[in-house]
Amino acid sequence: MGQKLFTRNFTLLILGQASSLIGNYTLKFALSMYVLEQTGSASIFAGLLSAAMLPTILLSPFGGILADRANRRNIMVALDGLSGLLVLVSSFAISLGHDILVIGALLILLSVLGAFESPTVQACVPQMLSGDNVIKGNAVVNQVASIASLITPFLGSLFYTAFGIRPVFYAAVACFFVTALLERFIRLDYIKPECRMKISSIVREDLSVSARFLFREQPGILKMLLLAAIVSLFVAGTAVVGLPYLVRTVLGLSAGHYGAAESAMGAASILGSLCVVALAKKLRPRHLAAVLVSFGVCLIPCGIVFLMPLGAFARYIVLLVMFCVCQLGCSLFSTYAISIIQGCTPEALMGKVMSCVFTLSMCAQPMGQIVYGALFDRFADSAYWVLIPSGTIVCAIGLLSAGFFKRFESQTKQNENNEADGQVN
Repeated sequence: MGQKLFTRNFTLLILGQASSLIGNYTLKFALSMYVLEQTGSASIFAGLLSAAMLPTILLSPFGGILADRANRRNIMVALDGLSGLLVLVSSFAISLGHDILVIGALLILLSVLGAFESPTVQACVPQMLSGDNVIKGNAVVNQVASIASLITPFLGSLFYTAFGIRPVFYAAVACFFVTALLERFIRLDYIKPECRMKISSIVREDLSVSARFLFREQPGILKMLLLAAIVSLFVAGTAVVGLPYLVRTVLGLSAGHYGAAESAMGAASILGSLCVVALAKKLRPRHLAAVLVSFGVCLIPCGIVFLMPLGAFARYIVLLVMFCVCQLGCSLFSTYAISIIQGCTPEALMGKVMSCVFTLSMCAQPMGQIVYGALFDRFADSAYWVLIPSGTIVCAIGLLSAGFFKRFESQTKQNENNEADGQVN
């Protein structure tokens, strides 16, 4: 009999992630609305987002080392508890003045903690599950994140509009503490390393092992991550910075309209995860090239609507539909790609390799957010000069990547056949 998907450990992990993400996303949505209303600048908004991402990029490799060396359950409990305390302290500090500075510091500190938690959570999935359930488990994790992004814009806009920013802080604190409590009951096998090494030696050795695995043993994984990072520069810049700026500042629509757009994108992300589950046996790495092309195809109509004599709401609908399709593709790409990487990675390297996945996938995002923040400020009255060229470039990247994904698929099949032959012999 095959292993069931929702084991006790995996159920607790999912419930904890749901609570944590709801608090985190609701808080960040409300903060984004607050910053845009206080400053009215896409550049300042993008600058805060980019500054908050740098710790994750720089520290994720160390988070992976910690995930492979320490008790993963204890790591998650400690990090979520600290997140709750940080948000609680910030809720009082924001009333003392310098609110933008406090928000920036909070985002950066939460990013530091996230750099250690994200690789740990991803490393837990293959430790808790096996076989096809790993793909399904990753899809469930992604679905939880998507559902959180679906409901949190509504919650964030409701709380923020009705009560202001402080109640959002308190709700996030409660969510983080509930997550830590749930994770406390997870039971994972952990064998404490016998060898006593200096921290510097451990870091040097583990980074060396990870680099050798990615550069020599599985270079296809590294190339796929670099390709995704390049595309992320364009997609994250337009979606994370462009969508709220276009909806709130350029089109002049309400926070409710932006909240509805974010919720719709969350629904699209859920659909993308469900597609991975439904098509798990049919999906192949070569299909990822078409997904990349779809990203670019979605951006081009978003720019064309600003060349046409349309009203604000009509343009909003086109932006909503195209960004939702793009979000569906992002969900499908990330869920399937992570499952591929986990399938090619030994358990002893899982945390370190997953930290590299997060690091490389996020490296281009701060640059993209800063660049697109400046571009949208510069071309606020002619957004088509930003969106149409970006879509064209992404389409070209997707088409050029088709050959790589076919070769990667062939190499993966060959490795699987070699492993099967070795087990038979």
